[in-house]
Formats: sequence, structure tokens, C-alpha cells
Amino acid sequence: MRSEGQGGLFDSSPSASAEAPGNGYQPLASRQRPTALSGYVGQPHILAEGKPLRVAIDTGQLHSMLLWGPPGVGKTTLARIAAHAAQADFVQLSAVLAGVKDIRAAVDKAQANKTMGRDTVLFVDEVHRFNKAQQDAFLPYVEDGTVIFIGATTENPSFELNNALLSRSRVYKLRNLDPAELAEVLQRACAMTDDAVSVGQAQLKAIAQQADGDARRALNLLELATDLAEEGEGGVRTVTDATLEEVLQASLRRFDKGGDLFYDQISALHKAVRGSSPDAALYWLCRMLDGGCDGLYLARRIVRMASEDIGNADPRALSLCLDAWQVQERLGSPEGELALAQAVVYLSCAPKSNAVYNAYKAASGAVAAGDSHEVPMHLRNAPTQLMKNMGHGDEYRYAHDEADAFAAGENYFPEAMKDERFYHPTPRGLEKQIGQKLAYLRSLDQQSADKRYG
Repeated sequence: MRSEGQGGLFDSSPSASAEAPGNGYQPLASRQRPTALSGYVGQPHILAEGKPLRVAIDTGQLHSMLLWGPPGVGKTTLARIAAHAAQADFVQLSAVLAGVKDIRAAVDKAQANKTMGRDTVLFVDEVHRFNKAQQDAFLPYVEDGTVIFIGATTENPSFELNNALLSRSRVYKLRNLDPAELAEVLQRACAMTDDAVSVGQAQLKAIAQQADGDARRALNLLELATDLAEEGEGGVRTVTDATLEEVLQASLRRFDKGGDLFYDQISALHKAVRGSSPDAALYWLCRMLDGGCDGLYLARRIVRMASEDIGNADPRALSLCLDAWQVQERLGSPEGELALAQAVVYLSCAPKSNAVYNAYKAASGAVAAGDSHEVPMHLRNAPTQLMKNMGHGDEYRYAHDEADAFAAGENYFPEAMKDERFYHPTPRGLEKQIGQKLAYLRSLDQQSADKRYG
């Protein structure tokens, strides 16, 4: 390959577009798929020398496994490499399209292979999309060794797969490729083709950054950029910065709404707020917005943070978050997003208290586990004469008629629960004052009890 010191040359001509007879066009990501570990990039935490999966592939002694990770990190490629190393027949099913009939056909093929002394790797892509019946359909053949099962999933398998299947498969977690690994994938793609299109190193780096850990996406962006390359001096077509900018602007970051990545990011945002880190909270907010997350969803979650993690330590937080929600709803982007950012920064810097959250959980638990106590007579409503005659509301003390508007010694619980305490204010923010006031009122209750029973 001809080098120009700044990047590589890439062939996007029809002759190099893998139009094999009967196969038609293949995307670059498919054409560049490695067939051995020597060409595989990334995942050193499971593929370094001596790691169990590396040993299994090197020795050809495969076991059933689940490859769990985001799109474009090499799950399918790794399954193919493993099957090739074990000299096994590779049968691939897509859980999106396949049914029980397709599973049975794959099993029939595996049984035929077994009679000839050959192993079969049954690879199920997006295996989390199989329902319980479909998962159960191939479970016996995993158990008896008819197939070596390899499943690929972008979702947490502990939530999506049957326990029976999980217990028979080893789970390997694949990670996003970092920019250096993506750059290596792109460099290899350039090196494996004829010289025809010039791509600069800085441009490859920009593509790697935009691909957000996804090798397939990186190769697709590279292919699109080279398709749009302009002819320059000497007839060499060049990917200009303007062309690359156009390609990259049309591509959003990866954001798996409803998947693990989605919930990991909202978890990171919530924990950054709780941990009083406004900078990290802003980062995760912007990551989610950049990925296309609905601003109204974020507004709803931010309101919850105000009650769960700030509470009465700063009651203004809840109002501010509701205002931000309203701005997002009325104005949309970008004004609404700025209001969300203001709310997130305020929550991060506010004094923290989960006292209301804990009190609510404790009270809910007491209601769920306890008896259905009757309302004490003095707390009951008495809208009719009959109810008054029955004693509803008798001996109720109207707090506003008492000193400090507090009826010392009065009980507002069912009698069996009169000593319960759910709410324990923290010594932070406004709750410090709330705690002091409650302590004072309880001292008045105690004084009233001492006078009554002393």
C-alpha cells in the first residue's frame, strides 16, 4: 500500500467491493471480518494468553457460552473464529427471524454432523429475543453435546435468558473498543485493500472517535466516506475534511434506548448527582442527550432525584426540577435541555438527604406487612349527627387552639402503632432545622405524658 505519511489509501472501486458471483455486494465490515485470533482486535480481558476462552479456542476444546456486549464489538466474529479453530460446522440463527422449526432444522444438521464425527457450533444472534419455549427447544441438545451453543446478546443475560440455559453456558462480557483499537481496525481495513482513495490519519482518528466503540460502525463510516471521496491530483481520490464532516454529522452516537447501555448511563447520572459531582452529572446528561434520549424522560428522572436524594434538605430542588420539566415540555431543544442542565447542577450542589425516601419505604413496608388498624375515634370524620352520636371526633384537640399550635401528647397513629417513627431527618440543610423542631415537639409530648402519668 502506498503511504503518504499521514494516513492510508483505500480502494472503494467496484472491483474491490467483494461482488463475488452469487453473493452480490458485501459491506466493508463483512469483507474485513478476520478468520483467526491473530486478526481480531480488542477484548484482551478475555482473550489474553492463558485466559479460559483463549485456551479453549487455541486448543479447539469449545464449551457453550454467551457473548454479552454492545453492538459492533466482535461477538459474531469471535464465534466464527472459535468454530473455525475447533474445525466445527458453523450454523447461525437469528433470534429475530428464527422459530422452533429453524432450531429443529439446525439440530437435525448437527445430529448428521455428529454421526460423521464432526462438531457443530450453533450460533444464535440476539438470543435474548428468543422466548422461553424457543430457548427450551435446543436446551436438551446443548446438554447432550449435539451442539456447542454460542449465544450473542446485547442485553444482560441474567434478565433475559432462562436459568437452565444460563447454568449450562459460560458468560463472557465484551467491552466497547477504545479509540486506539478502532483506529487499528481502520488501519487494517486500509492495508488489506488496493491503493485508490487517500484517507488521512487524523481522519481515521475522527472516524474512530465518532464510532463510539463500535467497529462495524467505524468501518461503515469509512466506507461511506470513501464512496464520497473526490478526485484530486494524479487521479487519486481523496477524502476531504469537508466530506468527512458531512458523513460524521449524519451519525449519532450509539444509544441503546431500553437496553443495558441506556440504564447504565441513567444510573451514572443519578449517582453523580447523589455524589455531589456536578461536572460528572453534566457529562452523563449530555451523553444521553447526544445519543438521542428523550428530554422528557430525563426530566421525569431528575424530578425523582430531587425527592429521593435531596428531599427536605432543600425543598426548592423539587420545584426547580418541575420548572425544568415544564420548560422542556413547552420549549423543547435546546432551551429545555439547558433547563435540565441547570436542574442537574443544582441537585448536585444541594445538601443531600434520603430521609423522606427511607421514611416512605419504611411506612410502605409497615402498611404492607401490618394489620389494617382502625382509625382512632378522635381522628374520625363526623359529617352527620349519627356519626357524632357514635363518638366520631370526640376528644379531638384542634392544634391551632393549643400553645404553639401543637397539641402536646396527642396521638395520630392507630393505638397499636403510637410509638412508630419512620422519618429521621438528616443534620444537613433545612432538615437540620426540621430535626431540631421535631425533637422539641417530642420533648413537649414527653412532658405531657409525664404530667398525665406522673
